[in-house]
Parts: sequence; structure tokens; C-alpha cells
Amino acid sequence: MTDEDRPAFRFDCGATWLNLLATRGRHFSAHPVERLATPERLAEWLDRSELPPARPPVAEDLRRAHALRETLRPLALAVVEEQPPPAEAVAGLTRFLGEEGDPVRLLAADRLLRERPATTGAALARIARQAADHLTGPERHTLAVCPEHDCRGVFTNPTGRRRWCPSPSCASRGRVRAHRERRRTGS
Repeated sequence: MTDEDRPAFRFDCGATWLNLLATRGRHFSAHPVERLATPERLAEWLDRSELPPARPPVAEDLRRAHALRETLRPLALAVVEEQPPPAEAVAGLTRFLGEEGDPVRLLAADRLLRERPATTGAALARIARQAADHLTGPERHTLAVCPEHDCRGVFTNPTGRRRWCPSPSCASRGRVRAHRERRRTGS
């Protein structure tokens, strides 16, 4: 697979855990886009997310990253839609949070840094904690869901003015559909 064949990562959703959700694009379509298809791609994503583990990811780490992502998705959608969270997803995230010990160790360099995670599991635990804090704290009110039926991507929308997720294709499709509807109804 060449660089041109690999789907581009998205880092525009407003938080690392939301960017993890975006590693599977068009999630609700017949042909979702998997951006984390290999342990090497997971390593690349973690590196670009400033969470490179000391040991590179293996196949089991990729499985756990997918499991975390698909545990967080229904929780995020429930929070945005002000619905009760699915009990299975709550239990899954709770289990995930309890599996990894990753103490906070800060480093003073040219800027304040956190010690890099020792394992991919520790990196994923940091993402899970960020998600839990976001989903249960006041920042939950800044979350929004893309209205495109095949996307439903979750992103931060602090001003409340965004209509679609940061993906240009969702906004384009939505605008075209709205334009066609206005022409059809003559309004």
C-alpha cells in the first residue's frame, strides 16, 4: 500500500479521543473507511497524537484501539443526544480505565511534557481518561454530531454554529442537498 492509498488521518475534531473516533470514517455507511488498519498505522497515529509508546504496537494493541474507539462512539452519541448511555459501553469504558496504570510523570524540557507512555495500552488509557473527563464534565456541552446519516462524527462545537463535522465532504454534501431542496420547493 502506497501513501496515496492510505486514508488520511483526521486531527480536526477538537480532542485526541474524538480524533480516535475519526479513525473510522463514514462509520454508518455501507463502506466505512478504516484508517487504523495495521499496527504500523496505529503507531503513526499515536505518534502524530503525541502519544508514541516506548514499544511499538502489535496486533493485540490494534484490536484494543478498535475496541476503545467502538466503546467510546455510542457513549459520545448518547451524551450529545442527551440519551441514557448504553450500559454495555459504560461497563466497557470502566473496565478499560481500570486495566492500565499510567501515573502522571512530568518532564521539564523546552516546554512542559508528560513522560511518554510505556505501552500502547498506557497511551490508550490516556485517551480513555480524556474521553471520560470530556463526557462527564462541563465540556460535554460543546460536543456535536454531524447530521450526515453515514458519518455521525462527533466533534467539539463550542460556539454552536457548526452544522457539520470538520470533514469537507460532509459539509459539501449537506450544502448540495439543501440547495437542491430549496430549488425543488422554490424557496
